[in-house]
Amino acid sequence: MTRAILLSRENDAFKAEIRDVTDTELEAATPGDDVDIEVEYSTINYKDGLAITNTSPVVRKWPMVAGIDAAGRVKTSAHPKWKTGDSVVLNGWGLGESHWGGLAQRARAKGDWLVRIPAPLTTRDAMAIGTAGYTAALSVLALQNHGIAPPSGEILVTGATGGVGSIAATLLVLPLVDEASTFFHQEPTPPTSDFLSDIGPSLVAFAISFAVMETRGWSLRSCRA
Repeated sequence: MTRAILLSRENDAFKAEIRDVTDTELEAATPGDDVDIEVEYSTINYKDGLAITNTSPVVRKWPMVAGIDAAGRVKTSAHPKWKTGDSVVLNGWGLGESHWGGLAQRARAKGDWLVRIPAPLTTRDAMAIGTAGYTAALSVLALQNHGIAPPSGEILVTGATGGVGSIAATLLVLPLVDEASTFFHQEPTPPTSDFLSDIGPSLVAFAISFAVMETRGWSLRSCRA
């Protein structure tokens, strides 16, 4: 038995509830999964919020345990890579959308989906970074792979007070670039401006419009690149 945030839909009636899920229910919903995980930490991402409040069609299979990520320890494993007690993190693979997710005390997944948590990081550390941090790191790595390095100049960061944006900005104000810029439709005021200042003194924030973007040499097309 495990406690979980379970989302269900019957006809047009949607329900989100915290309830006990039996071992039989969990195993029936995750056929072919070969690793059983005792979840220690998960996060509530923006996508989870959309799913739990039924404000966007995130869930593609019903019923669904919410949660697009999880970190914990292997309870049992039939996969050769994993043994009882291993610390692992799980995200992606349709978790919380088409595969039962991480907002539960127990989760099941295919061993090939799991990533080992290296020492000295803990399962709590992994979820403090979370899917947002993982996504931000991939974005910064992509910039590096495209040759962006000092003195490349300014880099545009959108949504810099959100999970992905704030971590991306934090990484970018390290020695990667001279200056990271984030833009708002209105001039940021405390506490937003204080939050951005805490990230790093080189983070610049100011009001933005498409006209301003053009004057700085950033076209809509180049921002999408």
